[in-house]
Amino acid sequence: MFFGRGKKSKAVQPETAEQDTVDAGPADGDAAEGVRSKGDFRVAKGPWDAAEIDSQDGYLDLGALLIQPVEGLQLRLEVEEASQRVVAVTMDLEGSSLQLQAFAAPRSEGLWDEIREQIAESVASQGGETEEIPGTFGPELVAKLPSETAQGPQGFRAARFMGVDGPRWFLRGVIGGPAALERESAAGLEDLFRRVVVVRGENPMPPRELLQLRLPKDAAVAGQNGAPAPGLARPERGPEITEIG
Repeated sequence: MFFGRGKKSKAVQPETAEQDTVDAGPADGDAAEGVRSKGDFRVAKGPWDAAEIDSQDGYLDLGALLIQPVEGLQLRLEVEEASQRVVAVTMDLEGSSLQLQAFAAPRSEGLWDEIREQIAESVASQGGETEEIPGTFGPELVAKLPSETAQGPQGFRAARFMGVDGPRWFLRGVIGGPAALERESAAGLEDLFRRVVVVRGENPMPPRELLQLRLPKDAAVAGQNGAPAPGLARPERGPEITEIG
């Protein structure tokens, strides 16, 4: 497995809620039971909450996300140029990509229904189109945006948006490349998405605030002077498809 660090524009940030309310902490009693019952589908299929796994051994620790490495996987951390903070992780496998972002969410309701609507509106405003489809993890969106070069229009680029509401977090996955439209090609990326573990933490956070990602400690130290640690891919910009939505 290779690991790299890429640059990312601030377009990767989620839409800001019109009125955010601060999450006051872990739910308890009836509220907690309500969240668990809504999450039965996720608990059976993944992705997972940190409290739902027995051990973090064997995972790559990226802060808010724990990733299970597989052979042939390449990872990039997308960095917001203005703030230099890590805002997404992109996993490349077999010619396609899966971008991951995790956000804080309310205790008693999910974000994915509303976010799907906003993605569809964003794509439409850019001259594209979306289709909502039933997916492995629930409702998904397939988006197509016009693709242009210096020579003029060149067809479209596609992305498949997956979203999962967990206990006080929301995880968004964006598949790009051939797997965005070819279901069979997406099997490996879907399996990676299923194995992701979200580490929400206990700090109060407004809904939709990005959960903090980071380089693994050993990789960060080895690459301090701009040279990647042995076995890590060199920095590169993330796929443009991640700017949709």
